[in-house]
Amino acid sequence: MSRSPRVPLIVLCLALCGTSVRAQAQKPVGEAPNAVSPVLILPPTLPPKLVSTYPAQDQSVAPGVLILKATFDQQMSPAAWNYAPASGAEPMDCVKTPRLLSDQKTFVLLCRVLAGRTYGVTFNAERAGGFSNLGENPAQTASLTFKVDNGAPVTTLRRAMELGGLQADQTPVQEAPRASAGNAAGGR
Repeated sequence: MSRSPRVPLIVLCLALCGTSVRAQAQKPVGEAPNAVSPVLILPPTLPPKLVSTYPAQDQSVAPGVLILKATFDQQMSPAAWNYAPASGAEPMDCVKTPRLLSDQKTFVLLCRVLAGRTYGVTFNAERAGGFSNLGENPAQTASLTFKVDNGAPVTTLRRAMELGGLQADQTPVQEAPRASAGNAAGGR
């Protein structure tokens, strides 16, 4: 009598094991038996630090067109940034959105500065939503102040780029792609 209750249990175990083997045998060739959806998990990182700027802290620059340049020690997210006027200094007149250059560490921002003034900017005055690395870790808050002398003004973007140490492909603004005649006429 003791054998009859065990027989169905053994048959059930064999049936379940056979189903599992058949399921694995039906997977496409080359697929791992335990395939997982690709997920990017970045290791914890230190907050990015501002390592250089143009103008440098307390530097004196010419009035006119200025390209503010800020370089961090890590690759940064192109969509995360914030800057605000520094305490005790005049706010700069700049375009709203900085551009992240191809090195993925340097942001450039087109501005206009007037002679005889001291300007200042704080990067990540509010860390949430500000400059951050690819792991979404916000950069440390940093401030920069500089003076504008009474010299001859910088009047061209090319000259401002030279003064900021930028190459021709590192403009602070990008042009929109030109529309072709077919696209402009409704895509005929």
